[in-house]
Parts: sequence; C-alpha cells; structure tokens
Amino acid sequence: MDTLALILIVIGALNWGLIGIFQFDLVAAICGGMSGVVSRIIYTLVGLAGIWGITLLFRRHNQDAINADVD
Repeated sequence: MDTLALILIVIGALNWGLIGIFQFDLVAAICGGMSGVVSRIIYTLVGLAGIWGITLLFRRHNQDAINADVD
C-alpha cells in the first residue's frame, strides 16, 4: 500500500509541476478534461495517497524513536 501511495504522490507532484511550469494538466489531457469521471477518480486517488503519505512521515518518525530506544 505504501508503494502504491508513493507512486500516486509522484504522479500528482509531476502533474502539478507541469501545471506550474507549462500550464499543462497531463491528467486532464489524457483522461478527457478536468471534469471527466476518470480524471476526477485519479485526482481523488492522488489526494488520498497524499493523506496516506502523511502517515508515512509519522510512522518513520516513530520507527526511528523505537530504534533509538533499542540501541
């Protein structure tokens, strides 16, 4: 699940980079516009992956603390 979330986060980041630099929305171009059903599903999945990514930060911090206590 973590790997899938990271892949979606990277896709979202690259898409936002394209929007910021070239004003080109790759997801919308591939999936039929921003209001298309497929585009909305992809945007939703990327958003959920971003939320999942936040949990990765906390799990990593907690794991580092646990490892420090063991040493």
